[in-house]
Amino acid sequence: MSRATHSSQPELEQLATTSKVLVVDDEQSITELVSTALELEGFTTDSAANGSEAVNKVMSGHYDLLILDIMLPDLWGVDVCKYLREKGDKTPIIFLTAKDTIEDKVEGLTVGGDDYITKPFSLDELIARTYAVLRRSTSEGNNFSNNRIVFEDLVLCLDTYEVWKAGHLVELTPTEFKLLNYLAINPRQVLTRTQIIANVWGIEFQGDYSIVETYISYLRKKLEGFGLPLIQTIRGIGYSLRLPNA
Repeated sequence: MSRATHSSQPELEQLATTSKVLVVDDEQSITELVSTALELEGFTTDSAANGSEAVNKVMSGHYDLLILDIMLPDLWGVDVCKYLREKGDKTPIIFLTAKDTIEDKVEGLTVGGDDYITKPFSLDELIARTYAVLRRSTSEGNNFSNNRIVFEDLVLCLDTYEVWKAGHLVELTPTEFKLLNYLAINPRQVLTRTQIIANVWGIEFQGDYSIVETYISYLRKKLEGFGLPLIQTIRGIGYSLRLPNA
């Protein structure tokens, strides 16, 4: 199905490339259609075929949005939503369902859903609603703390010390996180080894300055394979967080 994409706008492109969406539907054709449309926009997607699988994935992973069918073979979508909200999970939820009465919509929104789209649906409308819900949730702090840094497909959550790259959780040591944070708060700037030592290890540091190269290597190994490489070596000067060849 051909369709125009929206992510040519810089704000939407960044929103897409830093967001991971879980699509939950027991009809594989719907899951594949929605996932493909989202991926064309730049989103990272995952899928689940029933409510139990959806709950397990949300509770053990990280998603920025759920697109959730109501009539699932085990737990219905409203029960999935209710359970997640009771557990304190605030991941935004868009219900995508054939249940189209006013009562159904009211129930879906009352239990904690953020939007409600009925089948049959337009992919363009679904994408537009996806962006709208993500914008709203980000500005209200429902999904991420406002205390975060975003650069391309890299997200640092400063409250939880979590790092996400292209939608994948990357586990870092405290020093690795501090180094990546220093690079991220100075995007596109070339940072010398002396600057990095002073801001990450402290001006009192008396050790070998080659530790910078060692930790840059650690970061690259942990981040490689998830999207574009963002840590660039500027020969003879230092390092910079930027796109390749930028």
